[in-house]
This record gives sequence, C-alpha cells and structure tokens, in this order.
Amino acid sequence: MGWLTKILKGSSRRHYHARYGDDRTWDERRYSADDDSSGFDNEEIDRAIALSLVEVDQKGKKVIENEYDSEDDLQCIKSDDSDEDELDENEIRAIAQQEEDERRAKAQQEEDERRAKAQQEEDERRARARAQLEEDEQLAKAIQDSLRVNSPPRYDSGNIFQPFPFFSGYRICAGCNTEIGHGRYLSCMEAFWHPECFRCHSCNLPITDVEFSMSGNRPYHKHCYKEQHHPKCDICQNFIPTNSAGFIEYRAHPFWLQKYCPSHERDGTPRCCSCERMEPRDTKYLSLDDGRKLCLECLDSAIMDTHECQPLYLEIQEFYEGLNMKVEQQVPLLLVERQALNEAMEGEKNGHHHLPETRGLCLSEEQTVTTVLRRPRIGAGYRLIDMITEPYRLIRRCEVTAILILYGLPRLLTGSILAHEMMHAWLRLKGYPNLRPDVEEGICQVLAHMWLESEIYSGSGSDVASSSSSSASSSSSSPSSSSTSSKKGKRSDFEKDLGKFFKHQIESDTSSAYGDGFREGSKAVNKYGLRRTLDHIQMTGSFPY
Repeated sequence: MGWLTKILKGSSRRHYHARYGDDRTWDERRYSADDDSSGFDNEEIDRAIALSLVEVDQKGKKVIENEYDSEDDLQCIKSDDSDEDELDENEIRAIAQQEEDERRAKAQQEEDERRAKAQQEEDERRARARAQLEEDEQLAKAIQDSLRVNSPPRYDSGNIFQPFPFFSGYRICAGCNTEIGHGRYLSCMEAFWHPECFRCHSCNLPITDVEFSMSGNRPYHKHCYKEQHHPKCDICQNFIPTNSAGFIEYRAHPFWLQKYCPSHERDGTPRCCSCERMEPRDTKYLSLDDGRKLCLECLDSAIMDTHECQPLYLEIQEFYEGLNMKVEQQVPLLLVERQALNEAMEGEKNGHHHLPETRGLCLSEEQTVTTVLRRPRIGAGYRLIDMITEPYRLIRRCEVTAILILYGLPRLLTGSILAHEMMHAWLRLKGYPNLRPDVEEGICQVLAHMWLESEIYSGSGSDVASSSSSSASSSSSSPSSSSTSSKKGKRSDFEKDLGKFFKHQIESDTSSAYGDGFREGSKAVNKYGLRRTLDHIQMTGSFPY
C-alpha cells in the first residue's frame, strides 16, 4: 500500500471519506482543476482508488488505517468519523440479521404448526372412516345373522322387498332399484341396499341400529315395532310387562276383549256392576250409594227407581202373554238397593240365589222392604245424591208377594233379570212342585235369554220404555236426565253390544244351577218346544231328553 500512500500526499485540506460493506461510496471533496500541487491528474487518482478496492475485496479484509508520524501524512483509509460510521453500520446489520432470523424462525414455526394440524385432521378423518366402516360391517353381519334363523321373505305384489336382478360387476338397491356403485351398502334380507334406502316400515326413517325387528318380512326399528305390536294395557295405558319367564302375560275380558295387566286384578281397580269392564285410569265411573260402580255407557240407559221401571214391567208381562203364559195375579215390582235386597233374601225361606251377587229376587213371604222411590242425581265426585226411599209392606195374597230388582242397572239387564224372576213367579202360581235348582233356575234362564233375543233382533226399543220417570226431580245437569233417549226408539250400538253381552253371560255361566241348567233347558226347548218342555217338567220335575 506504500504506493497508494505516496500518491495521496498533498494538501492537508483534501479529505476522503470511505465506507465499505455491501454498499461502497466515496465522498470526495473537490478541488480546482488548476491545482498543480499533485503530479497526477484526476484520472490517475481514480484508477488507483479502483485498484485499491479490488485488492481489498480479494483478500476479504477492510482497509486498515495507516498512521503517519509526520504532520504531512494524511489519513487515507479511515478517520474517526469513518470508524463511527462503520460501528453504526455493523450494529444495524446485526439488528437486521437478528430480525430476519426471528422472522424466519416464526414463519418456520407457523408452517410446522399448520402441517401438524393438517396431519391431525387427516388422522381423525381416517379414524372416523375406519370406525364407520367397522360399524357398517357389524350391521351387515348382524342383519345376516338374524336372518339365518328366519324363514325366507315372501315376495308378492304387496311386499316392498321385491326380488332383485343380479348383474356381473355391480349391485342393484332393492329400495330405489338403482345401481349402488362404489361406497357403503347393506346386504340383508337377500338383497342389497343403499344405507338410506333400508327404512322402517312404520316411521319410514333409515334403520341405522345394529338390531332391528321384523314383522311380515318388513323391517322395523325396535321401538317402532314395540309401539305397533307390543300390547298395551287398556287400564293404565302402559306396555304390558313380561313375566318372570320373559313372556308377555295379560288378562282379557272374554266378551269385550279388554286387555289389562294381571296386577289390576289385585290392586282394587273397580269394575262396572253391569258390563264388568274395568275402570280405565283416564275415565271416571259413577259411584252408587251401595258401593257399586257404573260406567257412563251403562248409565245412559240405567233405570233408577221403581216408578221408572213400571213400563218395562208391562213389556215383560206382554212378552209372557205372547207365549201363552200370562200371569193373572198382580205381583208388585220394586227397585231396591243392594242392602235391602240382601236383607229380603235372608228373610226368604225358598228359592235359589246366584252368588257372589244376587240382582233379583222373587219373594213369597210377608215382610217390609225399602224401595227406591225417586231417582237420585249426580253430585260432586261423581256420586249419586238425594236418593229418596220408603218402606213397602208386602202382604201375602198368593204364592208370590213381590219381585225385587237392583236399581241402577241398564234397561236390557234389568229386563232380563225381570224375565227370569217372572218365570219363578209363573211356576209357583201355576202350582209346579219344588224343583231341583238346575231345573228351576235353568228354565228361568231360558226365558231371560229368549226375551233378550227378542229385544236384540227387534231393531228398536219399546215406545213405552221409560215414562215420565226422568222426572222433574232429576237435575238438568245430570247425564242421567238424558237417559230416556236411549230407552226409546233406536238403540245405540253400545246398547246392542250390551244385549249380546248379557246373552253371552247366560250362555257361558259355569255354575251348575244357572249355567248347566240353562244349557240343558235350552237344548230341551229347541228340541221339543217350550210348551212340551214345561209339561214334562210339571210331570217329572226334570227336562225331557
């Protein structure tokens, strides 16, 4: 560098500031062109400076400050100012480099996090796909296993599961009848299905459960099948539970087919005293004064007092006259409460009584009986109130002193009981000997059955069915006050069914006197006729064979 030093000797007023690094600049103080203190012109100086820069770049070093001991030596490479500038520049570069490193580190971290999150989502998606595939395979396997124990499905015009065609290489959905193609599908019931086409026959929603139920070759959700086919109790409206052996056990009325849980036979659930149906939880039966319960349908045609029953009594008398069995004597007919009927039965020496409850009685002894004089009305709590009774003294003028019937029973039941008791009266008044219980009760049941048949097939009730009975004493708010409509004119469908039920009761009675006696008597009457059967009974005391 000695040659450079020499070249730069000259006036002390000339200063050169140099800055090195990525950007190199020269700040040269200009002097006049006519300054001849130097032996070199400007072009030669520039060339020397360029050569110096090339040498520094090749060696990778920065120019080192040269000091001269003499006053005339110049600082050509670095001055104090250039030292400060170089220090500032290094700090700036260091800070810039640090910021760049931090930016790159942050960008790399964000990229790593993004890739980790994408990988996690991909893993979760694959896990869900594997779980769904396993579930589909399990469902298909369960369906196939369940069908191995069932008979093959029957295909007919009304069956939604029609036979499907097989083609090599692809499958046809039995639900929509289109190609399934790639993707999930079910194989069950000897067919292939899109998952959304395999639907419940009840709710028409896809069946996605592993287990399902079948009925008539049609699939159901288990809960839909239970709702449609599992029997419900008509009393509590709950599904009838299974017993200890796992079977559904319930009770059913032999005529009304009312299904109910066996527990209701022990939990005090009341029955109607007329039709014997149990009281449902959502229905209220009427409570009679003597403890009996009466359903609203039977209440509609119920006869409530002695005066109201007299037109029906005339009908029964006319029925007997039509059979040439007229009762000449005037026998009182009284409607009574259960307690009065039981007391009269205890004072009676003769007769046979239908247990557990007697609803009618033919008396032959003198006694005093409490009769229902005026029908009660319905009060709070669905109970009868304001019933008026009076004592009635029976006087023996013939073999029969009175006929007693329970109050509050429907017209057809009251009439059949009255026809039965009228036959007792007729036998006693005609001088028939004391008969065996099966013969006497049997022939009386035959007459009651005959009257019911005549009423059921007549198509309408009697025009004289209930008199002014419904009376001013009845409350206008009482449902019973409208009961006269069911006792006149055309009968309701329920009343027709009620008549059939009372016939069924007589026919299916299991007692020896009333049940077996009726069947023997009915057989004799059908074979020999009523008149010849009665003559045979009078002579022999038994039915003809």
